[in-house]
Amino acid sequence: MEMNPENPTIPTKWARRFFTVWTGQAFSLFGSALVQFTLIWYLTKTTGSATVLATATLLGLLPNIFFSPIAGIWIDRWNRRLVMIFSDSLIAFATLVLIILFATGWIQVWHVYVILLIRGIGGAFHYPSLQASTSLMVPRDQLPRIAGMNHTLAGINNIVAPPLGALLLGLLPMQKVLLIDIGTAALAVGILLFTSIPQPAQHLDESGVVRKTTFWQDLREGFTYIVHWPGLMAIILMAVSINFLLAPMNSFMPLMVTRIFSGGALQLGWSDSLFGMGVIIGGIILTTWGGFKKRIVTTLVGIIGIGVAVIIAGSAPANLYPMFLAGFFILGFTEVITNGPLIAILQSNVDPEKQGRVMTLMTSGASAMSPISLLVAAPIADRLGIRVWYIGGGILCVGLAAVAFLIKPLMEIEKNHKTPVPSGETVAIIQEIDKS
Repeated sequence: MEMNPENPTIPTKWARRFFTVWTGQAFSLFGSALVQFTLIWYLTKTTGSATVLATATLLGLLPNIFFSPIAGIWIDRWNRRLVMIFSDSLIAFATLVLIILFATGWIQVWHVYVILLIRGIGGAFHYPSLQASTSLMVPRDQLPRIAGMNHTLAGINNIVAPPLGALLLGLLPMQKVLLIDIGTAALAVGILLFTSIPQPAQHLDESGVVRKTTFWQDLREGFTYIVHWPGLMAIILMAVSINFLLAPMNSFMPLMVTRIFSGGALQLGWSDSLFGMGVIIGGIILTTWGGFKKRIVTTLVGIIGIGVAVIIAGSAPANLYPMFLAGFFILGFTEVITNGPLIAILQSNVDPEKQGRVMTLMTSGASAMSPISLLVAAPIADRLGIRVWYIGGGILCVGLAAVAFLIKPLMEIEKNHKTPVPSGETVAIIQEIDKS
């Protein structure tokens, strides 16, 4: 097999294998987006409560907080292809349970809570496993473009899934709409069953034997890796702060549509679709442009844009729904500009055998503040109005990004990365043990 001279562990003809896996995951993500829209709309119409929506969001986040650190360790230890197969299958099983509950008429709000929790557990294993595998399948110089493509895909899902979900809910019972997710998950799993995915390098001791570590050693190693990277620590602290400010905005968006603009499923779908259009355009621009030479600058500019977009959406008068949509279009665009370069920084600089732990620990830290924010925001939104969290959060987001430009470790995140190999160890080549 001919190998890429700049990336000796990646074949020159890498695209066929990667995009085969990517295509299956694209369909699976579409099915998940459809389920997400239909469940949120069901909760909105059934209860109309900000507290219920906040609880649903909280249960979806809990796995990222409590399971992500554990998932990251196993992602780095296990066969990553099998991890993705398992997590995709778990998510599909949860949807199947939902189908049965809706078909029998036994569905209750607490059932939706439990299913969201199970799907969140599957996602805690799936997404970081896919991201950690990407750096082993794609040349380093192509990672920013792949990040742009992934965001473009997310944008397409945001455009297509909500209006299609609204249309299907008007034509079919809920259980038949949910069947789509079963089909897309089956396609993704089927592709993974017959496609090989490389495994990360392994550390060897002085005698050439693979170094054996315990679960707790791996967990401590992941924490140590992050603590000794000042720029990454700064990124995590910033992500924690932004999640605290903006998590309620996502949960309360259906209530903004129904209460402020007197909209229905179609209007909710349009807000998601405009967000998706912004993501697509942002993804296309990031794919072709690549961002500023210093990737962290692109990310910080994107965060400022996110704050401005949230302020615009939260300030829209009741008779200016297009202004609300414009805010979500800008939000989608700037979210890509924020996250795309950041993902490329991590995939390019984090050691492949530690990417599972680093990415899940970062996700866990960023998600940890969201439940606190939601618990604080829900009763306040019910009493003072939903706009408070849009406008106030947006202003603080802009200020946080502006201050970040003055933080030296953050601005030099790709230069202050130190990853010494423990004494007496060597590193084996990346293993192709996952042959189809």
